[in-house]
Amino acid sequence: MDKIKFCAPCLFATEGIVANELRFMDIEGVKAETGKVYFEGNFETLARANIRLRCAERVQIVLGEFYARTFEELFQGVLRLPLEEFIGKDEAFPVKGSCLDSQLMSTVDCQKIIKKAAAKRLGEKYNTAWLSETGSVHQLQFHVHRDKVSVLLDTSGEGLHKRGYRKQANDAPISETLASVMAELCKVRPNHFVTDPMCGSGTILIESALKAMKISPGIRRHFAAEKWDVIPKEVWKRERELSKSLENRDVDFFAIGSDIDREALSVARHNAELAGIADRIEFYEADLKDFAPARERGTLITNPPYGERLLNVKEAEKLYKIMGDKFLQKTGWSYGIITPDDDFEKCFGRKADKRRKLYNGMLKCQLYIYFK
Repeated sequence: MDKIKFCAPCLFATEGIVANELRFMDIEGVKAETGKVYFEGNFETLARANIRLRCAERVQIVLGEFYARTFEELFQGVLRLPLEEFIGKDEAFPVKGSCLDSQLMSTVDCQKIIKKAAAKRLGEKYNTAWLSETGSVHQLQFHVHRDKVSVLLDTSGEGLHKRGYRKQANDAPISETLASVMAELCKVRPNHFVTDPMCGSGTILIESALKAMKISPGIRRHFAAEKWDVIPKEVWKRERELSKSLENRDVDFFAIGSDIDREALSVARHNAELAGIADRIEFYEADLKDFAPARERGTLITNPPYGERLLNVKEAEKLYKIMGDKFLQKTGWSYGIITPDDDFEKCFGRKADKRRKLYNGMLKCQLYIYFK
């Protein structure tokens, strides 16, 4: 089989981070575009990316890209795709997708056409008029944008943010992938002390710990492609063993998380245990008003309550002012705070040394970083 082309969708404004992750894995053909990163490789690459990517949303195989302005062009385009290289005779191939700014704007109709064309291609290749689809799932995904059709095959199953440790979460939790992006932008390293005084279910601190100890985020979960007949089981075993060999728990990383919500803290402790790093994080009940830097050096990373997690704008402004009073300009300390509030710096009391646009779901935010 020739080199496989892959696509890793990611949060807007994180493409460069995901591209660097892939390059550090010695993966070739890395090319970042808006909201996604392309790369090349084989089945080992597929397994490695799924197991080790921290900041991407999933890993997809690019089956093909072509232009279509009519349903016939769409049908013929899909009919040319090498589906049989990945989908077996009895394996399932559901279809879902989206259409935007194109001649073909009916998602439902495109879905039906693609399913029909895929069934014809596979039926002809396997010389059968009946495809049972009783085997493992191969989710086909399509995107039609400005008449360009992309047909992809999902390999991840559940999104990569599903690490397997967060069985419970507080209201409006931050995603694991975004928390990992924040840890990267705040330069969390193996010997860091990290704290979050509004830690909720502990996601930011857990992702920081996993990053500091080079623990692969997907090491404890499974992926849709693991059930595919076309990929030898040995591939997944080797890549998991490789990921495990890269771990380094002999570091000085430690974290402290606090919150006023006792129930959230209980969830955070449980999540840390499931992630296998409970010995690196201490959680305790405390009000933000009582926060003070616990060590001479440290990094604070937090996702303060906003939107549905607050009653009104005045409460948010009051919270930001408290943060400005408590998060002192102190040698050896840095702060990373994510919020969608454009007036944050005004309420906080000083300009950030660095700002980075990020998206929490569809909500545009800024990560305000203070290090001077």
